[in-house]
Amino acid sequence: MSTAPSITSATQATDVPFVDRRQQREVSQGGERRQFGNSYHNLSPEGRQLAEAIDAYKVEHHRRYITTDELIGVLNRLGYRK
Repeated sequence: MSTAPSITSATQATDVPFVDRRQQREVSQGGERRQFGNSYHNLSPEGRQLAEAIDAYKVEHHRRYITTDELIGVLNRLGYRK
């Protein structure tokens, strides 16, 4: 005769209520994360302008990272042309 594990013993380990953190959309106290946020002081004026434009784009579109095509759009808005 085989004995199956008890349901009560399996649930006792998981009696802690589940918290779905994905549903908590509050902005953390640290603000939003930026790709270039910690390195503005090391950038040339042109690099700083690009970093600020990228950060503004990310805030406007609620993006943490941007695609290559989005970067080209940011560059075009700054006036760069191929």
